[in-house]
Amino acid sequence: MNPEISHSLNAAGIATNYHDVGDGFPTILIHGSGPGVSAWANWRLVLPDLSRHFRLIAPDMAGFGFSERPPQAGYGLDLWVRQVVGLLDALQLPQVNLVGNSFGGAIALALAVRHPDRVRRMALMGSAGVPFALTPGLDAVWGYQPSLQAMRGLLDIFAFDRSLVTDELAELRYRASIRPGFQESFAAMFPAPRQRWVDALASAEADIRALPHETLLIHGREDRVVPLETSMTLNRWIDRSQLHVFGRCGHWVQIEHTGRFVRLLANFFSEAQPGST
Repeated sequence: MNPEISHSLNAAGIATNYHDVGDGFPTILIHGSGPGVSAWANWRLVLPDLSRHFRLIAPDMAGFGFSERPPQAGYGLDLWVRQVVGLLDALQLPQVNLVGNSFGGAIALALAVRHPDRVRRMALMGSAGVPFALTPGLDAVWGYQPSLQAMRGLLDIFAFDRSLVTDELAELRYRASIRPGFQESFAAMFPAPRQRWVDALASAEADIRALPHETLLIHGREDRVVPLETSMTLNRWIDRSQLHVFGRCGHWVQIEHTGRFVRLLANFFSEAQPGST
C-alpha cells in the first residue's frame, strides 16, 4: 500500500487524490511545488497531531502526486483554484480553513480573493502569491532535471538543518520525481524564463488588501526558495494578519519545526470556532 494514495473524487472535472483525516472544522492543506511532491510528502509529519483538532483534507493538486494530469491542462491559478472549489463542493463544505505552503499559499490566497465566503481563516507558510524577484533557489526547484545529485542539491536548498537531508530522503524524493508522468507534468508547469510564473501566481495588491480574513503568516528566516520579504509584504497588505518568523529555518517550517508549527495552527484555528462560546 502506498500511503500517498488515499481517497479519490471528481473535483471540477479533475480526478483528485486526497487525504481526509480527523474530526472538527474542515481545514484544507495545499502543498508546495517541489519535484515529485504530493500532499502526503508535504504534510505527513503534520497530519497525525493536527488531525486531533480538525478535519484535515489534503489534496494532490492537478499535475502533482496522484491526481489527474490532464493533457494540455493549462496549468495555472485558474485551474488550481477551480479544483479546490470543486473539492469543497464535492465534499459539501460551505466554508473551510486554508493552509497553503509556498505555491499552495498562492492558491489559498487566490481562492480567498475569488471566493471569500468559502474561507474562514487561512495560514500561509513560505507563501508565494505576491510579486518578488525569482530566487536562485526557486529557479533550481522549478528547473529540476531528474538525478539523485540534483535532488540532493534541492533538499540542501530547502532545509536549513542539513542533517535532515539524508541519503535515504534524497533517494525517496528522487524516486518519487521519476514516477511515470511526474516529471513530464512538472516540466510543463514552469519552463524558463521562470520569473513569469512567479508573477502569474501573484494576486493583485488591491485584492489582497481587501481581504477580511484573519491570516497567519509563517516563514523561515533562512528561506532560500521564497524570500522572507514576501510574508512581510503580506503582513503589510492583509489588515488582520500576524507574522511568525522561525530562525534557523529554511523553506520547510512544517518539517524543521513540526511541533511548533502544529501548535501555532491549532491555536490560531481554534480561536472563535463556529458555535463556540
